[in-house]
Amino acid sequence: MEDKIMLSTKLHQAINAQVNAELWSAYLYLAMSLDAEAKGYKGVANWFFVQFKEEQDHARIFMNYLNSRDAKVELLPIEAVPSTWDSVLDMFKQTLEHEKKVTALIHNLAVIANDDKDYASISRLNWFIDEQVEEEESARDMIAATEAVEGNKYGMYMLDKELAARTYNTPSPLATAE
Repeated sequence: MEDKIMLSTKLHQAINAQVNAELWSAYLYLAMSLDAEAKGYKGVANWFFVQFKEEQDHARIFMNYLNSRDAKVELLPIEAVPSTWDSVLDMFKQTLEHEKKVTALIHNLAVIANDDKDYASISRLNWFIDEQVEEEESARDMIAATEAVEGNKYGMYMLDKELAARTYNTPSPLATAE
């Protein structure tokens, strides 16, 4: 039986850091969900709660990947996140900025995997690269929708109702693993 090709120390540490970043993201979106709900925006709260679940699953995908490569998952402390925002628009603007930072982190992982010629890791990271395109697009769409109804209470009411219908879908790397 052939030995598994090990992850480089650099990539292993970077993926462990990414697990922490994904859990921090989940915590951020949970805080946004709670703040939106406290302000009476149950649909917006739902949108961010779905984001919270997605980020938890992104962390799980990375943890599963490390386990599949016989690499130990090291859980790190999660730093505090903000707990209030001035407006729903501010929440979505911060979401876009945050997702851009996550995209940069994922791209850094891809650079390390490329340098290592670690094709298994490159394959896994391609899913995350595609996912980040969707995450940034979704945040931009939410900014546009929120700006379109800014100052219009009925428009915000309707947008909030629309966001209440958002449902959670298990990411494909986890759906196929179950």
